[in-house]
Amino acid sequence: MSLFDSFQGASPSPSPSPAPSPAPSPSTSSGGASFGAPPTRMDAVDYEIKGSEMQFVEIELDPGEAAIGEAGSLMFMESGIQMDTVFGDGAKDGAGGGGGFMGKLLGAGKRLITGESLFTTVYTNHGHTKQRVAFASPYPGKILPMDLRQLGGMLICQKDAFLCAARGVSLGIHFQQKLSVGFFGGEGFIMQKLEGDGLAFVHAGGSIIRRELRHGESLLVDTGCIVALTPNVNFEIQYVGKIKTALFGGEGLFFAKVTGPGTVWMQSLPFSRLASRIFAAAPQNGGSQEEGSVLGGGMLGSLLGNR
Repeated sequence: MSLFDSFQGASPSPSPSPAPSPAPSPSTSSGGASFGAPPTRMDAVDYEIKGSEMQFVEIELDPGEAAIGEAGSLMFMESGIQMDTVFGDGAKDGAGGGGGFMGKLLGAGKRLITGESLFTTVYTNHGHTKQRVAFASPYPGKILPMDLRQLGGMLICQKDAFLCAARGVSLGIHFQQKLSVGFFGGEGFIMQKLEGDGLAFVHAGGSIIRRELRHGESLLVDTGCIVALTPNVNFEIQYVGKIKTALFGGEGLFFAKVTGPGTVWMQSLPFSRLASRIFAAAPQNGGSQEEGSVLGGGMLGSLLGNR
């Protein structure tokens, strides 16, 4: 029995709100997805997530199936797979697609607004047997498989979270409704919107926690730690409350307030936080910066190192 058959045999239990897809284990996880007959062609893919801190996902494609990947995310592909760079997200390319030049131009424009590349790479299996293609995470963290069909057909995520997906998943833009979220939310007015009935893979930094919010339940989160949320979650910005805490607490002036019902995914290490720590530790005036004792890394160490 294949991974796809075992995944297809599991029937989801009914619930009043869309059920989220399971988060991967720290080592290796696998699964697949099957889809109905939506307007745009959706490919069903098997996958396997490998690694611990620097994960990558292997996607198995049947003959004729395809996957789309973010620019620069490819790790390897087998010889029967051909890659093609297209405008936009590639959701309407291939059999069953359409949209014409204007549709592709609109898709590319949406990606440009979210800070992504104008182009997406489509990996198609032109062979006669199953072939594999792998996509790697850009920095330490976890890869999350998101079955959009189980999530109600839509997922809102941070701008740089998308890694790869089955062909047919549409990448769009989501505008924040409130000005306060746009100005102080850490992600700006615009976030990514993944739509379709397919399987998408989202990357986030550090460790990941998925939180199910009941109706009316609220959670205060650092604005950079939100990875993704379902569309029914209310997202707004809340002031920390005290001037002293805001100025000297080190956590900023605002929190993100998310209110249920719905699902929220959070990350322990936002890339902006990692980048700021690296920048702070890097030499500011060129040359080298030693670590160790006060003498070794301080003024005396610098004077002796320049002799």
